[in-house]
Amino acid sequence: MIIYAKKGYLVASKIISRFWFSRICDGTVFLSLLVVALFIVTNFLPNKPSLFATQEIPAFVAIYAVILGVSAVALRIWSPNSKETALGQTLYLLSAVLTLLVNIASPEPISLLFGLWLLIAAFAGYFGLTITSVMTILLAILSSYLWINGKSSLAQAVQLFGLGVTPLILGLIMWRGQTEEKKQKTYQDVVHNLGATKNRSDIVINSIDDGVITISQDGVIELINPSAQQMLGWQEKDAMGLNWQSILKFLTLDGKDVADVDNPVNQALETKNPIHSDKFQLLTNSGKRLLIYLVCTPLGGQGGGGQIIVFRDITKEKAEEREQAEFISTASHEMRTPVASIEGYLGLALNPATATIDDKARDFITKAHASAEHLGRLFQDLLDISKADDGRLKSQPEVLDVTSFVEEIFQGLAHKAKEKNLHYIFKPRPDIEKGDERYIGPIFYVDVDPDHFREVTANLIENAIKYTLSGSVVVDILGDEKNVTVSVQDSGIGIPAEDLPHLFQKFYRVDNTDTREIGGTGLGLYLSRRLAESMSGHLRVESEYKKGSTFFLDVPRISHEEAMRKINDLSRKLPEIVKESRPTLDTDELSANSGISLVESEPLTIPQPRITPQPMQQTPEIALPQPIEQQMPSDFIPPQPQPVQAQPNNGPSPNLTPQQSQQTTRQGWPQATIDQLHQLAKQSERQVQTRPNLSLSDIEQRVQDQRRQIKAQDRHLT
Repeated sequence: MIIYAKKGYLVASKIISRFWFSRICDGTVFLSLLVVALFIVTNFLPNKPSLFATQEIPAFVAIYAVILGVSAVALRIWSPNSKETALGQTLYLLSAVLTLLVNIASPEPISLLFGLWLLIAAFAGYFGLTITSVMTILLAILSSYLWINGKSSLAQAVQLFGLGVTPLILGLIMWRGQTEEKKQKTYQDVVHNLGATKNRSDIVINSIDDGVITISQDGVIELINPSAQQMLGWQEKDAMGLNWQSILKFLTLDGKDVADVDNPVNQALETKNPIHSDKFQLLTNSGKRLLIYLVCTPLGGQGGGGQIIVFRDITKEKAEEREQAEFISTASHEMRTPVASIEGYLGLALNPATATIDDKARDFITKAHASAEHLGRLFQDLLDISKADDGRLKSQPEVLDVTSFVEEIFQGLAHKAKEKNLHYIFKPRPDIEKGDERYIGPIFYVDVDPDHFREVTANLIENAIKYTLSGSVVVDILGDEKNVTVSVQDSGIGIPAEDLPHLFQKFYRVDNTDTREIGGTGLGLYLSRRLAESMSGHLRVESEYKKGSTFFLDVPRISHEEAMRKINDLSRKLPEIVKESRPTLDTDELSANSGISLVESEPLTIPQPRITPQPMQQTPEIALPQPIEQQMPSDFIPPQPQPVQAQPNNGPSPNLTPQQSQQTTRQGWPQATIDQLHQLAKQSERQVQTRPNLSLSDIEQRVQDQRRQIKAQDRHLT
């Protein structure tokens, strides 16, 4: 017996449990065996028992009995759990038909074999009125058949029908009484359970801090809990029965009204899927704005049926997050400068050209320098995360050949894998070259920020090396029509299943005995996820603890034609870009800084073109920096070489530091003057490098020529 709701009423439906279905199958098999035994007795025994002297079971009835018995055995073994009721009723009716066939074959209308029907009919009431009605129709067909074919008179046919229908009526009365009693008890249990469930639900809904509102299919508010009343400023008696739009007034984050198509309640009703969002504000009854996180869940399946809306006030939470982000950003920015100075001075102390220290001191300073570098990277990560969280992370997309770009990163980290004796494999470039056969790697193009792509990929490979004590690290590149996937697989310690959902959260680290000895801040994967999202990509992981992990970076792919078009568009814009980037020299700054004591040294690095551009029809004229001597001030007169003379009574030059006053070239030139000339050259070079688009091959060659010219002037002066 099951109870279900239908249009506000409780409806009872008889079901057959697995136990009773098995009993029906057993009864059917027993009846089939009995009929087959009667067939053998009445047809093959030379001396029939006197009880069956005039009885004879036809062969087709025996065949029907065999088929029915085999089917019952099969259903008892392999019957699906959800079909017991229908199959049980079917077996019962087929068994009733078998008893009628036996009686049709009997020469007398009412014989001993009619007792099989009486036995079967007594259980018809258990299955309900429908099965009882079908049994009555079958009995009427039997009586009519016997009368029409002359096997019985009309009186005998009526007598047969009356005798056969009696157990049907009695069984229906008997079983229906038991069913009604069970129904009543079941109804009472259901009402009691529903009441208890409602009370528990009311207690839960009224005690939670989140606002809960339920609306009907027509958009009318049916429930509003105390938390929602407090947040929105509406009393239950005033809100009940109103349309939800009168209570829930959504605004965008910048305070504008939300369009109907963007309204989360409408979206949930249209899509039939839950909507999660923290991109809306709620306007309260008093005009106050609340920043909320809400979940809109439709009810009632495909046909509608209302919606439940759960929301909470996150205004204070977001304000605390902003304050935390501002503190982290400010602190990281302020601390990065002294850390950079510490790192620089420690680097000078380790440089044999600038300092002489013993081995023990060198070991201490090396460790301090490594710690300073780690601290500097941590501050930089904090700054990048702060920019990503508040939307200040800038992106300058370029067309990249993913295979070549990732291979460059892979080769740059090979020394770390070699230190741990790991099998370091780059699958798109395997060492396969046998005879005339050569392996051609895949070519995938993406249009993403190269710095972001490099940082994410390098972080994944470094993590794989760091968390793999022995075994292999395999980098592969796959793709389809929409995405390019960079996978980094390792055979390291793996990640427990309970940590996987939190792996890309800020400051989250797997805390177990395998990871405690390995350093980390929990920022790398979070930053990688944010950078991947800034590239319209996705970062995911598959891992099995103690067996290894595989990280996947998915980024949108562009076709070869689109990549070439973007490169050609960039080539056509080169003349304007180069014209805007023409370097200028600030001579006043040179005069003001003529006493520079320390010049930051940065070697000139021309970024290589990541994609070979299509040849242009004509190389544009490019304005290049003038020779260094033409950039000097008009009143600048280089000092003439003088022999070095000891001046014990004179102090250092007023324009030089004590260290520089003792540093002269072998021709007598002060080292500070040479440093000033180097600074001029490097300033010019940095201005050329301000635009990344100047990394194309034609500009690179001209910049290299200019650099050689500057070096020649340097050698001439020294």
